[in-house]
Amino acid sequence: MQRAMRPGGCRAGCSGTRAAAAAAPPPPRCTSSSGRAATPGLPQRRRQRGVGGSGSHVCRGFLGSIFKKGPSPGSSSSKPDPGRPSLEDDLGGEDPRELVLAETPRPDGGAARIVYRNGAAIDAAALEELSGKVGWPERPVKKVEAALRNSYMVASLHLQVVPPGGGGGAPKEQLIGLARATSDHAFNATIWDVIVDPAYQGQGLGKALVEQMVRSLLRRDISNITLFADPKVVDFYKGLGFEADPDGISGMFWYPKGW
Repeated sequence: MQRAMRPGGCRAGCSGTRAAAAAAPPPPRCTSSSGRAATPGLPQRRRQRGVGGSGSHVCRGFLGSIFKKGPSPGSSSSKPDPGRPSLEDDLGGEDPRELVLAETPRPDGGAARIVYRNGAAIDAAALEELSGKVGWPERPVKKVEAALRNSYMVASLHLQVVPPGGGGGAPKEQLIGLARATSDHAFNATIWDVIVDPAYQGQGLGKALVEQMVRSLLRRDISNITLFADPKVVDFYKGLGFEADPDGISGMFWYPKGW
């Protein structure tokens, strides 16, 4: 076990919060293959082909240029806007298995995409490599595999490099973000391991990751959503509708002696 808290989330799930997903910014708006506006998670009449078993949605322009830095978690842009819809709005339909959050053309005629996936298989070694990039303590890969396997929900972000003309074999992919949740499958869920590759932070990816996970949990009628947060990212999670120590409730921890 590791006691240390981590930016963007911690492995012990991210300050004993009970999350009411209220007053959070709306999810990113996407464009379906028909060119109509679409809300992630809602069924579309037409879907992109060839990505994901149940199709995918394409979000163009949501992240701007995915290779430019933007506001970081905890900045003023992370504060909720009471006038905008909450994550509890528009929960109809099924969860998307895949969302293309951003796509940028490459000089060689190919494209770079950032892809969100829900329930995709995750290589534990790749996750540990990503964890090392943000300075998290190393964990045994076998235990990471068990944690992923026993999670109620795993959401991930992937950098996908598509060759020119769409040919030349399968696109190259790299894991650049992840969040997972454990749950009693009825009332409660806790979000753990929220992580985004430092090279792609400041683009709203962490926000999109947590938003999509909260919406997925709400669709399953799980409304008591908790996480633990480093002090430096508390404002970031407040901007997504989480409350710190609501009604005086505090998180309690037990550690082995000498740990």
